[in-house]
Amino acid sequence: MTASINPAPAVRGSFVDGDDRSAWPAQVGADAAGVVEAVLEGGPAMLPAELRNQRVSTVESKIKVRYYGGYEHFERDPAVTLDGVPTVFRWTGRTRIAE
Repeated sequence: MTASINPAPAVRGSFVDGDDRSAWPAQVGADAAGVVEAVLEGGPAMLPAELRNQRVSTVESKIKVRYYGGYEHFERDPAVTLDGVPTVFRWTGRTRIAE
């Protein structure tokens, strides 16, 4: 067994190497973290439901999903922006993976 070069940080109460993490909020909401729920509309009928629901950055305008030997491309629908409702991304096309 060899000695560790980088020992684990010293933990004293709520302090980790002098950083008081107890002052941090216990939970950060999705919007505050810059993440929103997104739903993908259009595209292949057989695109699985688990691929149609995504979590993306609030500044993301495009989503590219790998599916069946290619990529399905979706763009944010600027007309649909309601609080508490998932952001809608509409299908714009498909590209094939180059071999």
